[in-house]
Amino acid sequence: MIRKLGTLLVIVGILAGFLLLVSGPLYRWQWLDLGTAFLLLRWAAYIGVAATVLIIIYLIWQRPRGMPLALLTFAAIIGFISFYLPYQQLQTARSVPPIHDISTDLENPPVFVAVAKERANAPNPVEYAGEETANQQRKAYPDVQPLVLESNYERVFSAALAVVNDLGWQLVASDLTEGRIEATDTTFWFGFKDDVVIRIDNGADQVRIDVRSKSRVGRSDVGKNADRIMQFMQQLREQLAAQ
Repeated sequence: MIRKLGTLLVIVGILAGFLLLVSGPLYRWQWLDLGTAFLLLRWAAYIGVAATVLIIIYLIWQRPRGMPLALLTFAAIIGFISFYLPYQQLQTARSVPPIHDISTDLENPPVFVAVAKERANAPNPVEYAGEETANQQRKAYPDVQPLVLESNYERVFSAALAVVNDLGWQLVASDLTEGRIEATDTTFWFGFKDDVVIRIDNGADQVRIDVRSKSRVGRSDVGKNADRIMQFMQQLREQLAAQ
């Protein structure tokens, strides 16, 4: 009976990991809707934390050795990961505003053109989210600002295209005349598609780069769009410095 209990706890810990593992791909492959996929994540966390606690109690109580100890330890680690990853994501979501449209220019955000047709059926419309979103962004992400450089316009445009490629974004359109680059970034696990438009303005003696990143689904982006813009700007600086 005691041995069967240990085996059951191993199965429960691995089950939590399985739910965590499949939640993203099942949504990405459109076998589940987003709500059901998130429900799997929630249950992975519940089962994971329960398995971890019960396995720790079992280890203290029975003090198994050899293979049973290894299997129980493995299951406890899997259970903890299954709890921690959704929990960490939840805490991050609570620490940032529930917005999904981030721009370096809040007065005149760059406009999606080529990407618009790709977002035709997306829950989040292509239009900018509005002043309420802008105010929340100002408070949460004050470092998301335009990049102004004393550099050659075509050189900056070429460097921006190179960074898009380096980041693994799917290039949707690039127009040197208009100074516009559009791309889509697909997240690894759930396959969420976030769209990016880069606007490069050629001034008298300076080049200004503005970037806007917007999620197609979800009320909150958990800070992903702001991070994406900051990463792009940093890599653009590095790309230009290396030329």
